[in-house]
Amino acid sequence: MKKYIFALILLVGLVSCDKKSKVEKAIEATPPVSLKVYRFDKAFFETPPNELHNLKDEYPFFFPEGTPDKVWIEKMQNPQWRELYQEVQKKYSNFGQQTIEIEDLFKHIKYFFPNAEMPKVFTVIADMDYKNKAIYANDKLVISLELYLGVNHKFYEFPSYLEQNFEERQMMPDIVTSFSLGKIPPPTEKTLLGEMIYYGKQLYLKDQLLPTYNDAEKIGYLPGQITWCQENESYIWRYFIEKELLYSADSKLSGRFTNLAPFSKFYLEIDNESPGRVGQWIGWQIVRSFMQNNDISMQDMLKMNAKELFEKSKYKPKKTDE
Repeated sequence: MKKYIFALILLVGLVSCDKKSKVEKAIEATPPVSLKVYRFDKAFFETPPNELHNLKDEYPFFFPEGTPDKVWIEKMQNPQWRELYQEVQKKYSNFGQQTIEIEDLFKHIKYFFPNAEMPKVFTVIADMDYKNKAIYANDKLVISLELYLGVNHKFYEFPSYLEQNFEERQMMPDIVTSFSLGKIPPPTEKTLLGEMIYYGKQLYLKDQLLPTYNDAEKIGYLPGQITWCQENESYIWRYFIEKELLYSADSKLSGRFTNLAPFSKFYLEIDNESPGRVGQWIGWQIVRSFMQNNDISMQDMLKMNAKELFEKSKYKPKKTDE
């Protein structure tokens, strides 16, 4: 009996790997994607102030109307900005490897979304807006390199739960997050379940577009935080069910379970041990379960409402030994 079970598990694993390899082989067989990268960060800080007008002509979208030239010149000459620029250049003087990774990502995007527009890529040094590290909009992809210098960099004064994602490896997941905003309709149900499924779709999109990335990298967790979620999945789910939170429209639930935060708020002793956004992680498992149990394209799944998706997901968290 044990031999039969082992053989069955092996067969399922092989079928799964074969299915994945077929998709990857199909993607590899598609024409290469070539993206043009514009190093606006270099252009800005290496342009003499008396040639600012040339820079504005080349990159008009980075210079809002009404902003006087003296603002840009002061930034060009400011010692702190220039020091930050030097730190960025130490790490990203050559953007070749990152360009290859972005092109591979967009090759995957083009496979799943044939009509997706291939953007021009612009690297910038912005104002450390951690909520907009990478912005994909129509024909442009803007990447703020100052937010990928590595955890504990001397220029960072952020809480550790944010800083842990200021690594180069987070660049591709951040691009997918921004790309997903145009592919996943915002939740129509103003409930915890609606938000969980919305983020679950976003994370499932990363499963497909970033197949070489691990779960921690996709969601922006440390490895131990993923382990915590896996070990406590049944407890988290039981809490949501017993407290009748899934269909609750309490606006405070976002801050407790889906928004960026140092930890999730169960109002229990386990809070300080938990990572933030456990609702996103549970939503991810629901979407994965749905895709395993339903014959549907990813594109159609992304359009589904949360309640229907959940009801058809057959989601059942793994039981944890008491």
